[in-house]
Amino acid sequence: MFQPGVSTLIQGLSCSPKCPSGCVGMTCTRPDPIHQTSPRPHHGRQAAHRQERPMKTGQAAIAAAVLASLTAAASAGMPFPHAGTPQPQDAGALSLARGNGTMTVTVALKLRQTDELERLVRDLHTPGHASFHRFLTPAQFQERFAPSRDTVDQAIAHFHQAGLSATLEAGSLLRVTGSTTAMEKAFNVQLHAFDVAAHGKSGGYRFRAPVGEPSVSSAAVASKVEAIIGLDDRPRFRPHLRKPVIAQASNAMARALRAPSAGAGNDPGNWTVTDLARYYNVQPLYDKGVHGEGRTIGIITFASMTPSDAFSYWNSLGLATNPKRLKIVDVDGGPGAPSDDSGSDETTLDVEQSGGIAPAAKVIIYQAPNTDQGFIDAFVKAINDNTADSLSVSWGIWEWFDTQSQVKVPGKKNTVDALHAYNNLFLQAAVQGQSLFAASGDDGAYDVNNAGIAPVPDFSKTLSVDSPASSPWITAAGGTTLPGDQLYSGGTVTISIPHERVWGWDYLTDLCASLGYDPVACGIFPAGGGGGVSAYVPMPFYQEWVSGTRRTEPGQTLTDNTTTPPSAVVALPGGFRGRNVPDVSLNADPNTGYIVAYTSDATGFGISNYFGGTSFVAPQLNGITALLAQRVKGRIGLLNVPLYAIAATPFAYGNPYAPLRDIKSGNNWFYKGRPGYDQGSGVGTLDVDNLAQALLLLGY
Repeated sequence: MFQPGVSTLIQGLSCSPKCPSGCVGMTCTRPDPIHQTSPRPHHGRQAAHRQERPMKTGQAAIAAAVLASLTAAASAGMPFPHAGTPQPQDAGALSLARGNGTMTVTVALKLRQTDELERLVRDLHTPGHASFHRFLTPAQFQERFAPSRDTVDQAIAHFHQAGLSATLEAGSLLRVTGSTTAMEKAFNVQLHAFDVAAHGKSGGYRFRAPVGEPSVSSAAVASKVEAIIGLDDRPRFRPHLRKPVIAQASNAMARALRAPSAGAGNDPGNWTVTDLARYYNVQPLYDKGVHGEGRTIGIITFASMTPSDAFSYWNSLGLATNPKRLKIVDVDGGPGAPSDDSGSDETTLDVEQSGGIAPAAKVIIYQAPNTDQGFIDAFVKAINDNTADSLSVSWGIWEWFDTQSQVKVPGKKNTVDALHAYNNLFLQAAVQGQSLFAASGDDGAYDVNNAGIAPVPDFSKTLSVDSPASSPWITAAGGTTLPGDQLYSGGTVTISIPHERVWGWDYLTDLCASLGYDPVACGIFPAGGGGGVSAYVPMPFYQEWVSGTRRTEPGQTLTDNTTTPPSAVVALPGGFRGRNVPDVSLNADPNTGYIVAYTSDATGFGISNYFGGTSFVAPQLNGITALLAQRVKGRIGLLNVPLYAIAATPFAYGNPYAPLRDIKSGNNWFYKGRPGYDQGSGVGTLDVDNLAQALLLLGY
């Protein structure tokens, strides 16, 4: 979800350069937006979203405010972090603040034969290969690739000796449970409680986090560990949703809004799924009787929703849906009751968009707490259930944060990270034939420069990409702007977009300048479709088939400009041959965006327009894939493989049967639209019916 706002300016990092990976519990001197981050949804947010500055109050008063709001916070969803979230205050040792209660963490063990596993992904997705589309079941996957029984037994015995219980789940994950003091001893770490004060209408809350880096005392066990997840249970992710910029100082930036219509033929900004179906040529599939019958869509999310909102949306469009099509699965107890602050609008639009494009498909909502552990456990549940043919997630975070889950082996360095644990899960989905989609983010080529993480000018502009979209086993959903005239200043100012282009609000730069704002002050930088090159994930095999891919740019050091002298937070590697994102795009610009039917906990049910963000595109691709799977009579699997194979042919673009539409203009503040693949739009946008025909010709 994208944070709107012309006046959004937040304070700089609170931590010294010595603690960039997690300042909570370390010696810090200034507020730290980086450590407020949690995976964020990539979608449009309501324009009235608050952006208060951190509260200046004593630690005791903050703790009292938190405790006073615990009852309300326990039932409502946990607020996701944003630029106005107050800085966490250290409440001391967790065992003293909460008592020596029981807690559970997830220890991800390394898979066996990962090279063979990646080869299997290629074979399963290669038409004509003996293994083509002979997808595995979860049991078959675990038999071939899960850690050995000896490895599991050794790890379980180690944790038992440390006074913890440990049970195996999903073949490679240990659920380790015990008291706070036993956890601290087992992982050689101190756990503290941290309080976030109530702010605006958001209740305060308390979370735990380790002070320093955890370690595993047994080198033999640590060498088999991929990541330890759950020692830190702060809210982590944000939705990728955005609303248009509305200047607070002037009405000149206000868009001329039109009342939304339920039917097709709506103007951009008031689009529904019926408009998308017409524009991207989905309608011929409907005419063939393809509506998603027999398919199941899965949504991964960290906020609950009001199910009647989705049915109101679908019914208003005349879509025939089964009133029992929705199933809600609470993971780790679920995220709490629906609320604006937790991101319930994100979940709502995910269900409305995916289920509206495939109105006959079943929809399963896997909803979990907004924590690292909730994130991985939701995917574990969805992938090992193996019921959903396709899954989408519209929440994310700058990929660097996922490299910061470290395990230290005494006597040598052995840094492992959550990215590997995620990739193992996504690999399993790929060999099971499940198609995964993730929003690429709404901060253009500068994911870290989101207002709630490291905004310019407090921090340097740094090319960066979002996770989990940077995983090679997920289709990264990018964004475009639709062609047409956009009206501003009561209709007296017109900006013309001649062709569908890469979404980046650079096209508003001149308008902002006429109002006396630079792009940062105006709130338009770095808004745009997320795209670029991963600094950590290598380029996958399927991207080698196309031209236009790039390596990471040199000189990308995130610098804290609020210190004297400015201090480096992290230097990203230059020249790295990394995973390029996005893979494919659809309309995501809020200025040419969509309506959402949503029940706010503040204002009740309503229909809002001009919502956008790549969090629309991920569920839209999810729904489209349900149609494609029905058309080819089977799971598609990793959609990236046929997309790039098609893009490498001379028939991909520019003819009546072309499955792809080339996006050759616009930019996301760095990467430009160009013929073929680019880091602004991926391989372009879709002609969905032509893509279905191409898949059939390929042997799907």
